[in-house]
Amino acid sequence: MEELFSEGILRLFCNLIGGTIRWIYGTVWRSLFKKPKFKYKEYVFGLEKSKDHYDAHGHDFNNVIVTIISIGILINIFIYVYK
Repeated sequence: MEELFSEGILRLFCNLIGGTIRWIYGTVWRSLFKKPKFKYKEYVFGLEKSKDHYDAHGHDFNNVIVTIISIGILINIFIYVYK
């Protein structure tokens, strides 16, 4: 039971961090090129009214990848700065 609970918290953490980074990037990018913007909730949890498989699982996967890459970049920056 503890494993499921901790996995859920880790998944939520990755969704929030990755979704926030994607939302900031997407908002700036879409503002520069005058494209329609998505809501923050859609970046974190996927599109609201979609039955597409990608919308259900792809956003979670992208958020996890963005979180892992961001944490790796931050670790490398801290290692470089505090050498």
